[in-house]
Amino acid sequence: MTGGMDGRAEDRGRVFQSSGDQHINEHHHYGGDGSGRGGSGPSGPDSVRRPAVGRPPAVLRDRSEVMERLRASVGAGRGGEVYVLYGMGGSGKTAVACTLFQEVADAQGRAALWVNAADRASLRGGMLAVAADRGADDGELLAARNGLRPAADLVWRYLDRSAEPWLLVLDNADEPEILRDGSWLRTSPRGIVVVTTRRAAARWWPGAELQHIGVLPREDAALVLRDLAPHSGTTEQAARIADRLGRLPLALTLAGGFLSHQVPDPWTMDAYGHQLDGDERVQLIDRGADALSEADPRHLVGLTWQLTLDTFEARGLPEAVALLRLLARFAAEPLPLALLNHEGVGGVLPRARTETALRALLDQSLSELVGVVGMRCVQSHGVLLDSVRAATPAELTPALDTAAVRLLDAAVPAVPDAGPHEPRLRLLVPHVLALLHRVGEPSAAAGALAVATRLSVALHRTGDYLSAWETSRTAADLAQRLLGADDRMVLAARSRAGRALFRLGRFAEAESLLRGVRTTQENLFGADDPDTLDTSYGFQLVLANLGRREESVALLNATVAGRVSALGPAHPLTLRARASLLEMLPAAEVVTEEDGALLSLPSECDRLLGPDHTVTLGAGHNHAWALFLLGRFDEADSEIRLVTEAYVRRFGPEYPIVLAARQLFSRTRAALGRVDEAVELMADVVARRERGLGPEHPFTVAGRQLLDTYRSGRWRPPPRPPGG
Repeated sequence: MTGGMDGRAEDRGRVFQSSGDQHINEHHHYGGDGSGRGGSGPSGPDSVRRPAVGRPPAVLRDRSEVMERLRASVGAGRGGEVYVLYGMGGSGKTAVACTLFQEVADAQGRAALWVNAADRASLRGGMLAVAADRGADDGELLAARNGLRPAADLVWRYLDRSAEPWLLVLDNADEPEILRDGSWLRTSPRGIVVVTTRRAAARWWPGAELQHIGVLPREDAALVLRDLAPHSGTTEQAARIADRLGRLPLALTLAGGFLSHQVPDPWTMDAYGHQLDGDERVQLIDRGADALSEADPRHLVGLTWQLTLDTFEARGLPEAVALLRLLARFAAEPLPLALLNHEGVGGVLPRARTETALRALLDQSLSELVGVVGMRCVQSHGVLLDSVRAATPAELTPALDTAAVRLLDAAVPAVPDAGPHEPRLRLLVPHVLALLHRVGEPSAAAGALAVATRLSVALHRTGDYLSAWETSRTAADLAQRLLGADDRMVLAARSRAGRALFRLGRFAEAESLLRGVRTTQENLFGADDPDTLDTSYGFQLVLANLGRREESVALLNATVAGRVSALGPAHPLTLRARASLLEMLPAAEVVTEEDGALLSLPSECDRLLGPDHTVTLGAGHNHAWALFLLGRFDEADSEIRLVTEAYVRRFGPEYPIVLAARQLFSRTRAALGRVDEAVELMADVVARRERGLGPEHPFTVAGRQLLDTYRSGRWRPPPRPPGG
């Protein structure tokens, strides 16, 4: 291998053209700018075998006609159909889907699968969990999650080949464009799809059978109240209340929950109706809210929860009101209960009273407990939260926003580190974006944006690049309206979006975005500002992958110098940038760089950060590559073996960085004459990549080519450079 210009990228690597056959890999060590430790082993997927909707209705009133049609659709031999249940918020669409789901789950012969389709991150995570349930392995799921293979194609391939027929419910699909992006909604002869949505336009649901879910008939609406509060009045009295509440199931549920829990001084239905007719305070719903039509369900829900609010106050439970207002700052999605168990809640209600307040909300059916990815969460209906938020006095919102920011801030890792996929992080995405959408003060927007950016970093460093990109991009767009395009934090969020685009392989988009952000940061803050340097580090990765080696190396050298000056030589970010030089520089330059000190970097990282720190492991990986290029095969082999073992413990056997390390390990084995071991290692790497990325992915192709050279006897180690 002499004289040719045979550079190529491997393992998501960079292409460098140089004299000889130089392979320089970018090894995925994207974490490590702090002291956090990653988990051990892959995280389990979301549960899709039970609906995350809390308590289903004890009795599903009315709906007999639609239930008959849906039951027929899941009969033996049926498949290839999509049913769309549409109607206004609070009409009971999810209750219908949940009832069908439970019947299918309790029967034999058909799998019941439930996915929350309210936002992109929840939809993608849930659908990948469906693929896992249907047999997809960890490597395939990891590649789809990292954006290295089309996720929807993977999911539907496993649904199509499912051994048993299935029912798939896509709940809360109120933004059908999310389903269209990526082609998530498809048909299969193996199953039936049921969608719940507020959006009825036929253009969103081509080929589907649409079923309207409206308000209940008068008699059935009265029975809902009687089911919940049987001792509060007669059926006729219940019917009059139902009429007053528009026979909307959600409003009826809230009213019934209220009536059933008035133990010290029980209310009659007549008394409740009198309050609905006479209490003008319920009109708070209109203060500061969007213009509401007479048919808007927030009117009806506002009537019911305001009476509950009054009762909380009368019973000495103002904390329940405060907690409901706080929950209304977040999204109508599962919110981890642990998030509320933090001192930050003290800005709104006494922390010691949080549990009492939550129990009151649960008792009154204003909230419900749901289980998601092994966590207990609280969830409230979106229409209820809309009405609560609209009725919240404006003078209370700053404290509520501040508390919401503090709670989310505490839930996101302070220093995100590399580690296996963590689905619990994704639960926070809709809440931080909802808060950014709702805040009205720049200070609150800045705090929420800081949390969103750090959450994006955490998602990125666990390999969830798509969620990382969507989170940082959307957060920057939302915050820009209050902070401006040139705000430091908005620029930092856009920089993270560029880094995620790079990991998704969208190099041209990443280059354009990062170049623009870096130019603006340099003009506003200077070339050695930490934010500018962070963007510069990401930008040089993009340049390297575009084959612009000289620009990349120059920018990396400038980043190293800038970080030494701004952060100090012992800072993890400084050490990380220096470790990248081990990977980027030709072997001859590695020997002379920093007067030879660069080759002792792993021991320096070990001393400063510890042996298991992400930066230390990455430095060892890159150091092994440099030793390999220098022809010091025994040392390289020993080091990459230890690094590989540490990676497997940290990330699991399917993680891309593990496969990259094993590929280098195969090279050192071959260089030491143990070609049979090299073949065995690379055969395993190729097999895992074929499962995870597909047979035609560039990483798979490059690995297969290396395997072929081993088997054919054509492989030769790199020539030892002068002075190596």
